[in-house]
Amino acid sequence: MRGHRLDMDGVRVRYGQTLAVRDVTLSVEPGEMLALLGPSGCGKTTLLRTVAGFIRAEAGRVLVDGAAIDHLPPGRRGVGIVFQSYALFPHMSAAENVAYGLEARRLPRAEIARKVEAALAAVRMEGFADRRPRALSGGQQQRVALARALAIEPSILLLDEPFAALDRSLRLDLQLEIKRIQRRFGVTAVLVTHDQDEAMSMADRMAVMNAGQVEQVGPPAEVYDRPATAFVAGFVGTTNRLPGRIEARDGTGYRVRLDAGATFAVETTRGFDIGARVVLCARPEQLALREGAEAPDAFPARLRQSLPLGPALIHDIEAGATELKLHAARHGAPPTPGTVRVALRPDATPALFPEGDTT
Repeated sequence: MRGHRLDMDGVRVRYGQTLAVRDVTLSVEPGEMLALLGPSGCGKTTLLRTVAGFIRAEAGRVLVDGAAIDHLPPGRRGVGIVFQSYALFPHMSAAENVAYGLEARRLPRAEIARKVEAALAAVRMEGFADRRPRALSGGQQQRVALARALAIEPSILLLDEPFAALDRSLRLDLQLEIKRIQRRFGVTAVLVTHDQDEAMSMADRMAVMNAGQVEQVGPPAEVYDRPATAFVAGFVGTTNRLPGRIEARDGTGYRVRLDAGATFAVETTRGFDIGARVVLCARPEQLALREGAEAPDAFPARLRQSLPLGPALIHDIEAGATELKLHAARHGAPPTPGTVRVALRPDATPALFPEGDTT
């Protein structure tokens, strides 16, 4: 099984008067896993089902290796799909479920048996071939569903919230398993999820969607570290929003005077007028508590509490009307609640957006 290239070219989908997917153009390279990430109702599942052929686009094209597949029914698109609900036939054994798609292709019995055995072995379910779904755990059922999708040797593997019905430990196990299998077979995959941790840990690249549009596409670390929009900054990971005003140009960025009292130098490729109102978005690990006398690069705040989380401390801080979260390594006893000063870490790369920008 080798990876195939998937292209979504200007795909537009409408439900009545509602535009669910707005002229989306995306490419998935052979052997790559792309995550479609976004809140409920953003259009990610609609886009996936359009690729699968369950929904017909109003405009645009879906192509595999440069050839349009829009005119083909779902069963002839060479696409395998794994649903959140498993969608196994309850009256069939695991092996019979895996064989279903192969039988629909009228393959010889010996070839079907070989492919079923190989698919179940790939997901480590060869010992459960004769069991029906009701005799399998949720994680085992999802493995069978994955084996069924892989058995047909799909050009593209589509994963529609495949872990949502599983508990945390099973979810992590299956995430690792699917990533291992996807790497092993080199299959091109699209994962739909609203779970940012899932997208960041599994995907080679992720596309963050909002209101039917793609706001940013890139490797997970790039999207997290350099969000393109205020929405991405707030949706992917946790961000602290600190309002302020552009004070002056400063090299490749600006000096920003925060309402909280400090002045920070921020690099950005965005253009702002001097005096413009802005919001500085800083990740919890980009801020630090500062000890000692007052300084222009730190602002006063009140530490409400510090919560241990494994090797880290989560500081809950209040700066005027702004609530902040800071992450720090846990060394000894946590600091005493009370007055503190907050500064940017020297290596921090916060993002800067116009005030009121939520898209």
